Amino acid sequence: MQVGIVGLGRIGAGMARRLARGGHSVVAWNRTAAVATDLAAEPENGGRMTAVASIDQLCAGLEPPRHVLVSLPAGDPTQQLIDQLADRLAADDVIVDTGNANFADSARRAAELEARGLHFLDMGVSGGVWGLEVGFCAMVGGERDVFDRFEPVVATLAPPDGYLHCGPAGAGHYVKMVHNGIEYGLMEAYGEGFDILHASDYDLDLGAIAGLWNHGSVIRSWLLELAGRAFEKEGNDLAGIAGWVADSGEGRWTVADALAHDVPAPVITLALIQRLRSRRSDSYTDRVLAALRNEFGGHAVKSSEGTDGPA
Repeated sequence: MQVGIVGLGRIGAGMARRLARGGHSVVAWNRTAAVATDLAAEPENGGRMTAVASIDQLCAGLEPPRHVLVSLPAGDPTQQLIDQLADRLAADDVIVDTGNANFADSARRAAELEARGLHFLDMGVSGGVWGLEVGFCAMVGGERDVFDRFEPVVATLAPPDGYLHCGPAGAGHYVKMVHNGIEYGLMEAYGEGFDILHASDYDLDLGAIAGLWNHGSVIRSWLLELAGRAFEKEGNDLAGIAGWVADSGEGRWTVADALAHDVPAPVITLALIQRLRSRRSDSYTDRVLAALRNEFGGHAVKSSEGTDGPA
């Protein structure tokens, strides 16, 4: 299937590669043209990716009905790009937003595009920088028949049994929002647990413990595997990582929606508050959280000296 991709950052580039290597024809555009050109030239892509220099060229290079996948930061960057695409696409074409957009924005965008004869799918993805290798778990909202048409692309992006049509417009990003809220709580629990181990009177190998717990333990998980990787790279003290933890906004939206529906969500709420608190202090728990975000998403961390840099 032919698909256009706009935005070739950590996640967008991984999706473009996975699609091309999975046999799809990819037309790619990035604001920095050299990024798209270099990506398209990778021999692993089998010549199935074409770099273009403009949004106009991207739209012209796709055969109708066009399917354009957008991988940009939520908010204004995504809105501006969708507006540009809407002015250039034709009836029955599809825009797919894979960013961490607010589900209410996605529902609104779907209605606005429908009024212009266009279709919209909101596709929340999880998998971070590992998605190229293991696949992107995909949560999709939008018209069912439009999803069915786009499903071959989703199936290639995702691991086996790793995607779901969640419901109408906004449902995909809503499910991804709650997914990230749960992620906040899990990460906080791991961070606190390793903080206790780190502070104990025993000389413990935290990387070895993380590895142990992933074999038969009830708390085994991919996050725990990534914690072990971080300890192996940085040592028990995670000395090169400052305990400053960012958030994508989805934890805030999850808490707000829980309040709107009178759902008590103390774990997710407190995990969000702990992230905000991390920006006023430097605790070991927060070092674990920062390290985990870097491991699964390639998110930047602050060094223990206070400057931004890789872990």
